[in-house]
Amino acid sequence: MLKNPTPRQIAIASAALITAVGVLIFLMVRFLRWDAYPWLEYLTWVLIFFILTYRVVLFFLQNYIYRKIKLIYKTIHQEKINPAEKNKTINADAKIFEEVGEQVAAWAANQQKEIDQLRSWSEYRRAFLGDISHELKTPIFNIQGYIESLIDSGVEDPVFSLSFLKKAAKNVDRLQTIIQDLETISKLETGNMLLEITSFDIRELGKEVFEELEIKAAERNISLDFKEGANQNFRVKADREKIRQVLINLVHNSIKYGIPNGRIKFAFYDMDKRVLIEVADNGIGIPKEHLAHVFDRFYRVDKSRSRTQGGSGLGLSIVKHIIEAHAQTINVRSTPNLGSTFGFTLDKAG
Repeated sequence: MLKNPTPRQIAIASAALITAVGVLIFLMVRFLRWDAYPWLEYLTWVLIFFILTYRVVLFFLQNYIYRKIKLIYKTIHQEKINPAEKNKTINADAKIFEEVGEQVAAWAANQQKEIDQLRSWSEYRRAFLGDISHELKTPIFNIQGYIESLIDSGVEDPVFSLSFLKKAAKNVDRLQTIIQDLETISKLETGNMLLEITSFDIRELGKEVFEELEIKAAERNISLDFKEGANQNFRVKADREKIRQVLINLVHNSIKYGIPNGRIKFAFYDMDKRVLIEVADNGIGIPKEHLAHVFDRFYRVDKSRSRTQGGSGLGLSIVKHIIEAHAQTINVRSTPNLGSTFGFTLDKAG
């Protein structure tokens, strides 16, 4: 038996079989008068019969296969069939069954991939809605409590009123931060945030970020500096303000989870066409089981401490989206009680 036969091979085999049967029948009928029938004429009729049978079988086979395949294509293809192709015939020499089988298998795999992706998105959406409702509920609940306390008893006491108003304002700021960060992520994910690519010195930008955050770092007596060997200036191609936001988020994160009298250092490494930028600290570190999720929205390694430190819980997610918008990568290495190192790449300026 032929494996993955073409329509022509099927037609030849069918015609040969039918012809052979016809010949046997003819021989049985003519057996008694065999000598009366010339060999040449006999072979001519056999050949004619074979050709006619082959043509008929191939014609019906091509039409039958095409009708069946068209039904399959209507199922697996989203596009309408081009009117010019409606009368298209099957290539008799093509391994049509193998080709269709491969296309159906590819379609099935793609369908499964889409189903898995939709299921993943559905789970992500449910988790995201739960996370955002929880994140918004806390400051809203606090604001509500402070306002109700003021209404009930605190309005006549200026010191008490001012204290509660400051606390309510702090929670309003947190709400505003969450909403702004969500808007930033939405723009990055949908591609609506345009990048202004320019050439700039990444070390100079690092110095600006250190100057901007030196007061916060000083509150915990954390030093900000460059690693040895990072004195070289590299010019990179990127959106300067977005990379500033990345560095501020990473350094601020390191300050927040750093240890008193700790340190945060920038390092730069030449990678031929790219530059690797690292932000390293000697803080509390991140347990191994949490490393794969640190860039997820609202993911907090230490939930209780994270909320007391403030922030939206979206900083690292924004960092990842900004780096990916530059078609670059970001990673993290960390060991509990030793610290964490966040590294990302940027293209060198030509």
